[in-house]
Amino acid sequence: MNRIERLEELGQSVWLDYLDHELLTTGELGRMAEKEGLRGVTSNPTIFEKAIAKSTAYDAAIREAEPDESDGHVLEALMTRELMRACDELRACYERLGGADGFASIEVDPTLANDTPGQIEQALRLWETVDRPNLMVKIPATRPGVTAIRACLGHGVNINVTLLFSVSRYREVLEAFLAGLEHRAAANERLDDVASVASFFVSRVDAKVDALLDEASPLRGRVAVANARLAYAEYEKMLATPRWKALAARGARPQRLLWASTTPKQKDVADTYYVDALVGPNTVDTMTRETLEAFTEHGDPQDRLHGAAEEAERTMKELAAAGVDFAKVAAELEDEGVAAFAESYEESLRAIADKRSFGSSEAAKVRPWIGSPPR
Repeated sequence: MNRIERLEELGQSVWLDYLDHELLTTGELGRMAEKEGLRGVTSNPTIFEKAIAKSTAYDAAIREAEPDESDGHVLEALMTRELMRACDELRACYERLGGADGFASIEVDPTLANDTPGQIEQALRLWETVDRPNLMVKIPATRPGVTAIRACLGHGVNINVTLLFSVSRYREVLEAFLAGLEHRAAANERLDDVASVASFFVSRVDAKVDALLDEASPLRGRVAVANARLAYAEYEKMLATPRWKALAARGARPQRLLWASTTPKQKDVADTYYVDALVGPNTVDTMTRETLEAFTEHGDPQDRLHGAAEEAERTMKELAAAGVDFAKVAAELEDEGVAAFAESYEESLRAIADKRSFGSSEAAKVRPWIGSPPR
């Protein structure tokens, strides 16, 4: 049994945190799902920025756009086309697992992060345009986003809640999830065909917190895992509530926690540290190619979520005693995440404008890609 198969046995699904044109046109994504145990794929505005701004993969489609089409319309068309392909590549996995996995995620315009009506409108449009049962629409867990999440789930849209950094906000997301399904139940709508994950970001937390701690602090590198484990404890509490049991009796599937940003940002941390630390039932880990390869080679898959809440609580209390206001940290991370994705989105629009104005080869010289997508 290889390490990915061991994760499956422990109840964790592996998704790929990467998507580009080549992955789809070569059939590599479908092959990974069939042969390597991959069960999903996630994308974000920064991933698309890299694909559009640096490569020429989309240049023909950009040049074919009608002159009166806005750059935003062109970008959305490119994204939806790629997500259709991704969903089709993963459809066999989705069918084989009875709709429990095999999802591809597309994010709403991040500049709408604080615009509830705008998020709802675009999420419904993306859902209708892609028209695949294994699509997930990503909506950030800002306060306005949480309201949009509830509404979209009520409409039967599969939702990937993104940019989650705190347990307190996760509780709000769980409430939105339950309320959205209850709305469907009250209208006698199906519940068994609605899927959702809550993407809890990990390594960004330690990168932020460690900068606030003394170099010798024993808390360095521990807070992100503790925070995530406490979120899992909240998930388990939700499963025991009468509200959830009533929905489950109607066929509802639980909203799984998805561990995002699991590639360490610290040079002195093992490359599979976060993946190893957050293995447990009914979860998803979306990994970059590099982290997936590292885990396949030398990861240590064991259930490390059950029974971990007490130690995690101690860690968070020690953090408070050290003078770190974690609520403030989480709020800053949310703001930074929204701003980074919004900048990537705007950069994609600028790249499209350049390619439409100057031609693909010249645009590539004007706006070369620098660095790697943030996780």
